[in-house]
Amino acid sequence: MRLQLAKKMKINEAKAYVAEKLNVTLEELCDVVTMSEVREDLGLGLAHVEPCAEANAGMEAKFKIAKLLGIQINSVEKFKERAGI
Repeated sequence: MRLQLAKKMKINEAKAYVAEKLNVTLEELCDVVTMSEVREDLGLGLAHVEPCAEANAGMEAKFKIAKLLGIQINSVEKFKERAGI
């Protein structure tokens, strides 16, 4: 959805873009097990873990997602602004 809004892509175009950036196929992109492994390997946070668990990288994950996909995420930009980064 972020790509649909940020880069004005259609859903299939956005999925293809993300799959390419993550170096996975479209089928793997839709597979929960595969994507959990990919997210863990890339440090992109995991949606199915407790909020305070070490595997949930929170803001760090958002920074990595923004960089990996080449998009701006409002919370990341605000964090950078307030932290003077």
